[in-house]
Amino acid sequence: MKKTILHDWHKKHGGDMVEFGGWEMPIRYETGIIQEHLTTRKYGGLFDVSHMGRFFITGEQATDFLQHVLTNNAAALETGQSQYTIISNENGGAIDDSYLYKINQSDFILVVNASNREKDWEWFQKQIKQFPKARLEDKSEVISMLALQGPKAKSVLEEIFQDVTELPDVGRNNLSVTEFESEQVIISRTGYTGEPLCFELFVPREKTVTLWEKALRVGKRHNIIPAGLGARDSLRLEADLPLYGHEFGEDKEGKEIPILAIPLAKYAVSFSRLKGQFIGKQALKRQFRELKQLENKRKCAKRYLPKRIMSIAISTIGAARQGDGVYINDRLIGEVRSGSMVSYWKFDKEGVTSHITEEKGKRSICLAYIDSETEENQEVQIHAKGRILEGIIVERHLSSEAPPYSRTILVKKREKHVEEDKGLPLLMENLVKETVENHVWRQKKTINLIPSEQTPSKLVRFLTLMDPSGRYAEHKIIEALGESEIPFYQGTEFIIRKEGLLIKEMAKFLGCSQVEPRVISGQQANKTVFSALVDYKNRLDKKTELQRLRKVMNHHLGKGGHLSAQPLGALRHYVMRDPVTEKPAVINFPIQKDNPYKIDLEETAQLIDDHKPELIILGKSMVLHPEPVAEIRKIVDTMEDKPILMYDMAHVLGLVGPYFQEPFKEGADIVTGSTHKTFFGPQRGIVAGNMEEGTKEYEVWEAIQREAFPGSTSNHHLGTLLGLLMATYEMNLYGRAYQKQVISNAKAFAKALRDSGFTVEGDPDVSYTETHQVILNVGYAKGADVAERLERNNIVVNYQATPYDEGFSSSSGLRTGVQEMTRFGMKEKDFEKLAGYMKEIIQDNKHISKQISQFRGNFTEMAYCLPEEKSEPLIKKLLRDTL
Repeated sequence: MKKTILHDWHKKHGGDMVEFGGWEMPIRYETGIIQEHLTTRKYGGLFDVSHMGRFFITGEQATDFLQHVLTNNAAALETGQSQYTIISNENGGAIDDSYLYKINQSDFILVVNASNREKDWEWFQKQIKQFPKARLEDKSEVISMLALQGPKAKSVLEEIFQDVTELPDVGRNNLSVTEFESEQVIISRTGYTGEPLCFELFVPREKTVTLWEKALRVGKRHNIIPAGLGARDSLRLEADLPLYGHEFGEDKEGKEIPILAIPLAKYAVSFSRLKGQFIGKQALKRQFRELKQLENKRKCAKRYLPKRIMSIAISTIGAARQGDGVYINDRLIGEVRSGSMVSYWKFDKEGVTSHITEEKGKRSICLAYIDSETEENQEVQIHAKGRILEGIIVERHLSSEAPPYSRTILVKKREKHVEEDKGLPLLMENLVKETVENHVWRQKKTINLIPSEQTPSKLVRFLTLMDPSGRYAEHKIIEALGESEIPFYQGTEFIIRKEGLLIKEMAKFLGCSQVEPRVISGQQANKTVFSALVDYKNRLDKKTELQRLRKVMNHHLGKGGHLSAQPLGALRHYVMRDPVTEKPAVINFPIQKDNPYKIDLEETAQLIDDHKPELIILGKSMVLHPEPVAEIRKIVDTMEDKPILMYDMAHVLGLVGPYFQEPFKEGADIVTGSTHKTFFGPQRGIVAGNMEEGTKEYEVWEAIQREAFPGSTSNHHLGTLLGLLMATYEMNLYGRAYQKQVISNAKAFAKALRDSGFTVEGDPDVSYTETHQVILNVGYAKGADVAERLERNNIVVNYQATPYDEGFSSSSGLRTGVQEMTRFGMKEKDFEKLAGYMKEIIQDNKHISKQISQFRGNFTEMAYCLPEEKSEPLIKKLLRDTL
């Protein structure tokens, strides 16, 4: 039997060695499979996976060869990415499943199963003859492979490699190339355990033992242990991951299991035109057609997918094993392919602040190959040895969406919820009572530091209640009737006139010539622009299917980008799917290595030149610095087909001016934004432009107006529009003093927090911030807990994933903003005092909610608006004459 370089280490440290795929490998250590499984889920497990095959594919035709022999789209990979893929035969069955890693432009690593390594090699040798400029090498003996999986895995690697930037970018399937003791090591965010924090390392054979032992030394402080193949198998089963010889290969009757019978295979099969006639394409297309019929609940012949792999949760005591029959009543529908009793950790509650406990549970689960028309929630029986087990078809056994922990998905009994009938009058009374309590708490007892919120002045709030609230006032320029706006309702002269004043005042504030105020949110503002750009792009062709935006450049959501500028958000239906990557055609701004809150302009210039986007979207929701509008304007002005340069200023709209930045002076084509974050308004949105008539850009502006109405709105919420006019008056009258104080307060707050021992994100040379935001780093995955503790002490903040966190549930950041409390009169010294209170709460673990409420009591009168002696008579007039 073959042995890995760690074989002697395994034996010396209690490894129970068994034969697997022609290798002598540890199935477990003295800790045992169950404990290794549980430790991986709670802390982490280190696995020797060097028995797996590692083929290096290089050369000019490397991609062509891989496109031919694998089911996924190898051309979609950029350098530093990987993908799950399958080696298919002509019948659409799996020779093997595998993982492909792209190291550079023409160098790939393909990892295959240990038991299939020789078979795969022989198959590839036959196929590569068609690709003389591709080279295939088996480096399984010279490059080892380790898998570090689990919640503490990243902490261990950060300590070993000394710098978080040496690790792959956040996001599954990313990889990086770094060094360990002067030798190249490849690290990928991959694994086969279902853990959201998962890493695999490709290590030179001679450095393997050293790195393994160092990982365990560092890992010991995090309770990480070595784990064997037994735990790896139970972990992959719990994660619903297929294994060759079980879910792939042949069934009990010796029939080949079709590739697309496995749920995970949907992500591993591509029919991109770039792949050409790859091996198994026609058979897989037939399977795919049936799969779509089955997923759409349509009648299906089931010729190509008679059965599918499905997950079954077993409710009775006992374990299902491979080969056990699965029945619905007395009808045999298939067989178990993998099954076991699996232990799991319990959490103390649901939600983002849930914590893993010391309490364990045990459940019986399996993966079965059963009639393809069987649906989720179907109850089944499994005929195990000597007994019948009751089970139910479930979507999956495990969730990995909330790092750093994976979470067990248990079948819940459906309980009928009966709501107590208190009677509508009492419910109405309670609604008013609780609303008053909440209003008083938020306005008089808490310090609000959420950077995306702003309390409007009393005058603005009362105006939003006035008639024309609830009315309609659609209007549109109709050329045949002149250049004036034509209203479609009577009784609207007042509000249309006020809307015109709002356009004038907002244009004055922003320093632009066009404003579209009818959009009712920042998200809708962006959607209006995106839709208008698609409309403009298709203006000459009214017959064929609309072409979407070919390519868009924006900030990555995980690096602080706006949700409303993402394919996940408002951009979803307006950007093409890239024919190469088969993903939305979006490229992200690269960030500076030493300051992830700033754009790397040199790399950005290269990306713009390479991709030539039609739209560039600046603006972030996690924003510490002005955006490089002028610099990017300079880059795009050298292009023949200039992209539209848009700045989503949702968070910083109220800061436009000499103390922050002036986007139109710097070269922005379009500005969008929300009017209730740093701006003084109620919740609405705006689109603004600075475009000359007769230009291409002005045609875009006309498209934006058409999209605002009738494309996006029918009623543009006239009450809040009236309130926004008053807020814009306030901005133009008091805005400069407010902006200066906001930025000064933010810098003082950041410095005070740093002096109190907190880690403050950002550049210390500019006092950590140049906006209203201050971002604290309170420790990996501690953001939600700390935010909840602050709320219990009457300080409201926003927990936030920083650029190196995997997601919101692993947030290490607190995103704070000083804009609202600045408006309530807080100055630099007050924010310094607040920083001291936060130290008491977070670091000293004190409960001081009453003290915070008393402190807030000093700041209840709003500034930067009409003074009370002038506003109160106006408010009284509104109330007296209207209510």
